[in-house]
Amino acid sequence: MDIPWWRDAVVYEIYVRSFADASGDGVGDLAGIRERLPYLRRLGVDAIWLTPFYPSPMADGGYDVADYRGVDPMFGSLDDFDALVTQAHELGLRVLVDVVPNHSSSAHPWFQEALRGVGRDRYIFRDHTNNWKSTFSGPAWTQTPDGQYYLHLFAPEQPDFNWRNREVHEEFLDVLRFWLERGVDGFRIDVAMGLYKAEGLPDVGDQSFTSVSPVWGQPEVHGVYREWRRLLDSYPGERMAVGEVWTDDAEDLARYVRPDELHQSFNFAWLEAPWSATAFRKVIDDTLAAVPYATWVLSNHDVVRHRTRYGTDDPGAGLARARAALLTMLALPGSAYLYQGEELGLPEVTDLPDDARQDPIFFRSKGELPGRDGCRVPIPWTVDPPSHEFSPGGVEPWLPQPESFAELSVEKQEGVADSTLEFYRRALALRRALAGEIPYTLEWLDSPEGVLFFTRGPLICALNCGTGPVHLPEHTEVLLTSGPLKRGLLPQDTAVWLRHAS
Repeated sequence: MDIPWWRDAVVYEIYVRSFADASGDGVGDLAGIRERLPYLRRLGVDAIWLTPFYPSPMADGGYDVADYRGVDPMFGSLDDFDALVTQAHELGLRVLVDVVPNHSSSAHPWFQEALRGVGRDRYIFRDHTNNWKSTFSGPAWTQTPDGQYYLHLFAPEQPDFNWRNREVHEEFLDVLRFWLERGVDGFRIDVAMGLYKAEGLPDVGDQSFTSVSPVWGQPEVHGVYREWRRLLDSYPGERMAVGEVWTDDAEDLARYVRPDELHQSFNFAWLEAPWSATAFRKVIDDTLAAVPYATWVLSNHDVVRHRTRYGTDDPGAGLARARAALLTMLALPGSAYLYQGEELGLPEVTDLPDDARQDPIFFRSKGELPGRDGCRVPIPWTVDPPSHEFSPGGVEPWLPQPESFAELSVEKQEGVADSTLEFYRRALALRRALAGEIPYTLEWLDSPEGVLFFTRGPLICALNCGTGPVHLPEHTEVLLTSGPLKRGLLPQDTAVWLRHAS
């Protein structure tokens, strides 16, 4: 049986505004990404995922889409997109794009028509509100001049579609066809569990993002993904879809990746787990028991970068733990999703000035919540200020970079043996070299408290989340470590790959 390309792929998320700016306006763009594709090929990833680049007022960083079949002039043109896909494919890189089906921009022609009373059933309008809250803080309802209210589970500029209207289904099937015809290899589906809301829109007691409730996770959504799967399967080249599905447990997650639905769903339990061998093992066991093809992710454009998260109790340990978590993740069965800049060891930027922030979460919470700007700061390519060659010609980037980014830049780490960048390159190259030897199974080995030992065929991975060094399991060769061994022992906050003892 042929193994689909995405089963073991390493996918690199590009937050388009913050990866590389070729036009010189301080905002990343498609041409900038194309210029940096050789860097990604050398890094060793298999595919790239582009966050939204569609025409948008940018009320939520492009996740408020005004036209699902175009490119915002800020990011370039359709010709730029086509050139990017062509060059990526020439380099052996697949391309995934974001699709945002839960809501559009309030500037979308359909919503503008709805405000005039035309086609209002494409969205969710009501004469009275319920107690639902926006995930961005504040109420989930905004009143229109004629007295009705419309639902927006995110910002007011992001009205929710009514997926009980068949016209919405047909529109998105056509959107998918548009990008499939342009050669994309797959889609990341934003808020994939949220399309349907319960009939009658009843009040809720728990509206947490992961809870199965009248707000999220209605069963009708699975019919959408069966339609989408049939469409994807009708195209050559193993086109795929991965869902942003926040769930309460792995069993619920598994419903989205049944054989006739999505190919993959993000495994946020791994991202949310604390620095703990016990917590990591539970997530691994639950995931592998529930889903046929696992995914693993440590950071993305919506969460605090994992270097910073892992250093909450010990800031000095954040980078060591981040490197160890990466090596552990790459040893697990399934695919891995990386977030731009993690290969440089970038931390969350926590001291952005208020007047620089752009995330609607910050403004809707009146500054009580910092929002997501801290993980979206443009990445540094060189040591040179003011933008570390993110933008040409000394242009300031759209979010300010801290001075510390100079020491973390690609230029500073390139060729430095123990740098995080070179560590990622070695880990990804070794993972690829071992792919033909290791099975899609995992076996646990006995290990000390606070430590994980597991094996996949000839590969042993050891992770030390404990408080002191431990002896390594029997092995014939040390393949790669996230940090130096000490007198043959595995220090705390360190992971290692070993070749199995014969």
